[in-house]
Order: sequence, then C-alpha cells, then structure tokens
Amino acid sequence: MKTNYGSNDIITTARLPVDTRNKLLALSRAKNMTKSDIIIASLEFYYKQEENDIDSFTLGEKVFGRYGSGESDRSVTYKQRIKEKLSGRIGAC
Repeated sequence: MKTNYGSNDIITTARLPVDTRNKLLALSRAKNMTKSDIIIASLEFYYKQEENDIDSFTLGEKVFGRYGSGESDRSVTYKQRIKEKLSGRIGAC
C-alpha cells in the first residue's frame, strides 16, 4: 500500500518507546513499506475494530426479557423475599 500524500495531509508526531520504534523499522524494511503507510494501515485496522466492538447492552439485547419468572412484581418484592429466606435459614438451625 503506497500512499500518495497530498496537500490535505497533516503531519503528526508521536513518541514511541525504543522497542516499538525498532519493530516499526523492522516491519517497514520487511514489507518494503514506509513507516507512515504502516501506521496508517494500523490505525485504519484499529478504527474498524472499534466500530465493530459491541457493547454489553447491544450484545444481550436479543435475550433481555425473553426469559422470566412469570412474577411481575419481583423487583418490588425482592426485600421481602430475602427476609423470608433469611428467617427460614435461622429457623432451620
């Protein structure tokens, strides 16, 4: 991938750890690509991955509400159910 840089391109400077810089140089030589082209390809790959990442809500959205207990008041009566379970354990001892 040889990029033709134009007048609309912007130069950006980034600080790299020495080992990252050395890996970039080695990859540049091995692939016969410029460092800029490797960085551009890497950023494009990263952006695509970020776009495709699905948040946990979207991932579970299909199953939310599909399975239920049949009791519509469970969120309202949960404290009472906990008290009943705890008092049953205490009485069983």
